Amino acid sequence: MNGKSRPNIGVTAATERVSYGAWEGIPAIISPARYVQAVQRAGGRAILLPPDRDDAEDPGGVLDLLEALVVTGGAGDLDPTLYGDERHPETGPVQQERDAYELALVRSALEREMPILGICRGMQILNVAYGGTIEQHLPDVLGHEEHRHTPGTFADHEVRLDPRSLAARAAGADRAPVKSHHHQGIRDVGSGLAVTGRAAEDDAVEAIEDPSCSFVLGVLWHPEEDENSHLIKALVSEVS
Repeated sequence: MNGKSRPNIGVTAATERVSYGAWEGIPAIISPARYVQAVQRAGGRAILLPPDRDDAEDPGGVLDLLEALVVTGGAGDLDPTLYGDERHPETGPVQQERDAYELALVRSALEREMPILGICRGMQILNVAYGGTIEQHLPDVLGHEEHRHTPGTFADHEVRLDPRSLAARAAGADRAPVKSHHHQGIRDVGSGLAVTGRAAEDDAVEAIEDPSCSFVLGVLWHPEEDENSHLIKALVSEVS
């Protein structure tokens, strides 16, 4: 595939304090390399999108550069005020600038019918963009913490996907092993979205999509961590 034919895929990024070389605790723009590598393996060109206040006000300019959007996971829970809730004691630090930017990107991308894949935190952003709400601490509902296990590791489990859904078509199967690390999830599904995937062991919502769109999908697991996953390839193929 030559450089001109590779579609530009936006990959959201975060601002975090990191230690790098001789520097400790400096603000840095980060996105796990696996997101970028997954897009590149699929034949796309990954364009990192760090929070930008001007673009949050008018996302059209940056979206003009893109063919599709990946809203990534990462540290930081969504601000509960975005969906009209009070803060749960287990809700972690929030990233209001990132929230505002990603919500603006998603809403504007939806207006122009741009393909979107939301991953983990990005799935939650997608749900809130449709007016949905977030379960701030899933162990309160599920009675276990099997979806996140040890800090810095991913939990392995299986999801069941509606065989007629985009999620199943993109995954290439209606049951799939996945990797997860999260303590929040979907409570009320946004208007216009359908639940098309659930965890096999506890029925937690794992995939949502907009059936009226060609490719608007959110998954609570991390396909970028699995080189055998077809989800990101399916997104890139949609615009190739």
